[in-house]
Amino acid sequence: MKPFDLHPEAISDLDEIAADFRDFSPEAASRLLGEFFSEFELAAQFPHSGFLRPELTGRPLRFKLVRDYLIAYAPASEPLWVIAVVHGRRSPRVIAAILRGRE
Repeated sequence: MKPFDLHPEAISDLDEIAADFRDFSPEAASRLLGEFFSEFELAAQFPHSGFLRPELTGRPLRFKLVRDYLIAYAPASEPLWVIAVVHGRRSPRVIAAILRGRE
């Protein structure tokens, strides 16, 4: 069994992020995706190591930061369920709306 799985829209998040970086440097895009997947694996091993963001959601989601990106995941699911990967400087209201839409 895989240690984590990605919400279909989280896959889209990663595709968009990689496309933005790929325009600048394909190698940078590849490295960043590798960092995300390493963090997904680590979160699956230690699901409660992430931090809570009660101002974004009342759900028991945890969050991790990779560079400027916020990873939202459900720590109690097996495999670990990655809900979203969003830029951390986005408006908290926008992030909260994204999370609400991905139940």
